[in-house]
Amino acid sequence: MSTSILIVDDEKTIRDSIRIILDDEGYITETSGDGIDALEKIKKNNYDIVITDIKMPGMDGIELMKQAGEISPETFFIVMTAFASVKTAIDSIHEGAYDYLIKPIEFDELIFRLKKLAKYKKLSLENKSLKQQLFSETGFQNIIGKSSAIKKVFQIVSQVAQTNSNVLITGKSGTGKELVAKAIHFNSNRKDKIFLPVNCGAISENLIESELFGHKKGAFTGAVEEKAGYFKVADGGTLFLDEIGDLPLNMQVKLLRVLEDKKFIPVGSSKPVSTNVRIIAATNQNLYKKMEAGEFREDLYYRLNVIEIKLPSLNERVEDIPLLVNYFVEKYCNEMGKKILRVDNNAMKMLINHTWRGGIRELENIIERSVIFADNDIIKAENLSDYIKNDSNNYGYSVSLKEAVKNFEREYIINVIKNKNYNKEETAKALGIGLSSLYRKMEELNIPTKFNEKDL
Repeated sequence: MSTSILIVDDEKTIRDSIRIILDDEGYITETSGDGIDALEKIKKNNYDIVITDIKMPGMDGIELMKQAGEISPETFFIVMTAFASVKTAIDSIHEGAYDYLIKPIEFDELIFRLKKLAKYKKLSLENKSLKQQLFSETGFQNIIGKSSAIKKVFQIVSQVAQTNSNVLITGKSGTGKELVAKAIHFNSNRKDKIFLPVNCGAISENLIESELFGHKKGAFTGAVEEKAGYFKVADGGTLFLDEIGDLPLNMQVKLLRVLEDKKFIPVGSSKPVSTNVRIIAATNQNLYKKMEAGEFREDLYYRLNVIEIKLPSLNERVEDIPLLVNYFVEKYCNEMGKKILRVDNNAMKMLINHTWRGGIRELENIIERSVIFADNDIIKAENLSDYIKNDSNNYGYSVSLKEAVKNFEREYIINVIKNKNYNKEETAKALGIGLSSLYRKMEELNIPTKFNEKDL
């Protein structure tokens, strides 16, 4: 696609000669004799580049650039000026111009600058695209759900993202702990720095200190060169310590020291190194039980657990299953080049009624398989894995999708009411809804609004 250029100069000879040269180079060009006319053209057309004189009657080049920036921020400006006004040209760079040229224009120099700008613009657009892609992969929109349980997670993430406090994310496997950690990082003031995930359970005990803190050359057998550890690599960014419950006790002591002092000592060194990382830890284990068993340090637990985010299991957010199913169907259809419009009601009922021991990861695997084996544009029950179809929960299950969700809501609210000792105010607060909304829900779901333990 050819680059479009608008040439603006009140001297016809200059603008026409530039146009002839650029046309010969394959650019698409237009000309304008003053800033006011040029601005009107910019309002109507999308130009890649504007080459403009600075001193013109009516509206000068600097003012043109300022006003055009509000209309077409993707347009790059190159300004032209006489030698005596070089300072003005330099000032224009501060105002947002990409480059400047001194009159009389050297056409070879102009072509060189334009080619250089074309490369810069390409890289700039690619960078913007990558950032948009990165945000789409790591922002809130990649955490699918509208249930009250997941909305509560969104609320906490929004509140803690802009802080530097340590965060502990707890939840069963497959609940999306790393996704939440990424959402915190990429919505924080560290988003332009590294997000470094580390699985503490996947590193052997004799290597973990070196991996976290690095080592000096010759520190141990096999240390043939100096190595930077994760705390050094992630400096200024976020270190995500997954499976923190698997961290050996001796390393828990050293991690606690780093969290308290913001310094660490590489293996084989005696000199402390400062670090500025935010720690987000995650576990699917019960750290309270590990503390009672002497397997996890209490002081480290409270240092990590400044803010705790408890992720609900998929079985606790059944109403989100249709949204997740549609998301994964679209994802794998795009990857495989298939066109599947929907999941039929019978298949969706089975998915909603299944007990998801593997959480969202299990659901994603099921949908990926279903997309592979679907013969037409509808995923049917026969396309699901056998163990889903043979799930005892699905035998004789014949209610509608709407009824399934309604049944879940009723059971869930009743359980919360019991948990809150039949206190409706506390129940509403736990559900994240107002008291009047709770009453409406109870009436809608046929839950007695005046009750005692025998009623439920």
